Amino acid sequence: MPAPTPATSSPLRLAINGYGRIGRCFLRALHESDARRRFEVVAINEPANLDSIAYLTRYDSTHGRFPAEIGLGERRLFIDGQPITVSHARTPEEVDWSEHGIDLLVECSGVYGRRDELTRFLAAGCPRLLLSHPGHSGEDVDATIVAGINQNELNGEQRLVSAASCTTNAIVPVLDLLDREIGIEQTLLTTLHSVMNDQPLIDGYHHDDLRRTRSAMQSIIPVSTGLARGVERLLPQLAGRVHAKAIRVPTLNVSAIDLTVHTRQAVSAKTINRLLADAAAGPLSRRLAWSDQAHASIDFNHDPHSAIVDGSQTRTAGSHLVNLFVWFDNEWGFANRMLEVADHWSRHWTDQQ
Repeated sequence: MPAPTPATSSPLRLAINGYGRIGRCFLRALHESDARRRFEVVAINEPANLDSIAYLTRYDSTHGRFPAEIGLGERRLFIDGQPITVSHARTPEEVDWSEHGIDLLVECSGVYGRRDELTRFLAAGCPRLLLSHPGHSGEDVDATIVAGINQNELNGEQRLVSAASCTTNAIVPVLDLLDREIGIEQTLLTTLHSVMNDQPLIDGYHHDDLRRTRSAMQSIIPVSTGLARGVERLLPQLAGRVHAKAIRVPTLNVSAIDLTVHTRQAVSAKTINRLLADAAAGPLSRRLAWSDQAHASIDFNHDPHSAIVDGSQTRTAGSHLVNLFVWFDNEWGFANRMLEVADHWSRHWTDQQ
């Protein structure tokens, strides 16, 4: 059961820095959830012009129309009449964040990952930052949190918190469950990730990684990944036993992880599926789902779970090698986990007030 909401005289005030895919999904996830009674977004900083910001809030090719009235005013975006002040700065110092009286800045630009970069927001008046991406290293943030795994590490003293990544949120609950119940000797992960904005539509000089100069919509493209390092940061008992690679595929949204695990205990496909189905129906139900239907990726567009295990794809080779297939909406699932982390963290601020 979620913790009871502490009494507050008004909603906690949030700001978003970087209003791209995750920034817009975060705002929409807030609007579509009960959390809108607890939080309100009062400021957005995004270099794009206000007309474009309003247009891409109202219309979204992946998630459809915004389920509220979107309006425009001078330096303001209105959602059902509620004003959000919009600025267009390109550096943290260009915004006086204290002017907005915010409790939390949600950093969704993906530009800042080192502590000396992140503290520039604190110096500019932000009391706390929640990152939509991992810190450059574990030491660059006060905590890296995956909801359902280690949210109890949050406290009122932290100022820089990362919500990890969409892939980390998808796979860590699965690996944690498997390691606790049957033991993991080694694991190999292959992420099949939908295209991202560091890829061009047509071949172009777009990235130092030569593969990412190729058209995103015409090829399946291997890319580098820090997923293994991110998993080990959350599950240090698996250090040295997690190996990962990533492939970008030409779809707009919804990704998957092909997971192979060498288990300590002998298992069968049936027992693995029962373990995961029971967890999805019980303690992990908010974050993990399980299905054995004949799915395609589009079935999970706008799915709020961190991960959906496709039980129809579970395979074993012998009694100690298991292969699983895990779907996840890399935008919507992650935005909902960020909102959940913000909610857990905020209870410590309000307890101190």
